Amino acid sequence: MRYLVGLIGSGITESLTPPMHEAEASALALDYEYRILDLARLGRAPDDVGSLLIQARQEGFSAMNITHPCKQRVVDVVDELEEDADHLRAANLVVFVGSRTVAFNTDWMGYRDALIIGLPGASFERVVQVGCGGAGAATAYALLSHGTATLELCDVDEARREDLAARMRTRFPTQVVRTWPPGEISAAIARASGVVHATPTGMRHHPGVAFDVGLLQPHAWVSDVVYRPLQTELLRQAAERGHRVLDGGLMAVGQAYASLRIITGAQPDRDRMERHFRILTSAEDRARGRRRP
Repeated sequence: MRYLVGLIGSGITESLTPPMHEAEASALALDYEYRILDLARLGRAPDDVGSLLIQARQEGFSAMNITHPCKQRVVDVVDELEEDADHLRAANLVVFVGSRTVAFNTDWMGYRDALIIGLPGASFERVVQVGCGGAGAATAYALLSHGTATLELCDVDEARREDLAARMRTRFPTQVVRTWPPGEISAAIARASGVVHATPTGMRHHPGVAFDVGLLQPHAWVSDVVYRPLQTELLRQAAERGHRVLDGGLMAVGQAYASLRIITGAQPDRDRMERHFRILTSAEDRARGRRRP
């Protein structure tokens, strides 16, 4: 069977998802091709995601990964939402099943696996999360699914943080979900057992840190969803202070692993996918180093 898969998003020409999928598919002896549909290159708007899905199905695609800025928009244009995607109101994978489109969210699966693999034995008694957008919805869902007792959410957008909190309270009624505006989060960070960063701050084009690492308790861990670069300034500062850190690479690999499994029904090798991902990011870092004046 031949698999033709695509990625819809904006500014995604350098995405590492296509080579991750194709390398693992090759190792599994699958006939698999992955194409990028960059909205910016195509001159299309985010609201065109529905028409792009129709076009992709007509062209014989098996599935489409969905990324920024279409993860929330796509839930309104598919025929069916898998349960977790419905709870999150965000999806990053659409599979064509006959004449129907079925949407999944593998971001939360990737982050849940990252917590298990990257932070064994860590405390999830009280976790602060900075950022409540698409990535933040997935990490919040994963944290609560993983047993976080109290989750405290912070975002500059009041409506966004309150909406996410309300949805998480409905889904996880026995756990505590609180919200904080940015100006009032310092005290929560100071008593947290762990802090998750889920905003673009720290990416190559958005340098900086989202909160003061000096506020953390000595035993607290720090997680960042950013994976380009893998070692963000936030993680570097936290590691230098002796905190356990979790980079965004495990989540990136995990969502690709889950997507590939859903699309093909095959069982990918997660460790092999992570090794390939680390090779890709190392090569990218070396190339960027050579381009610096």
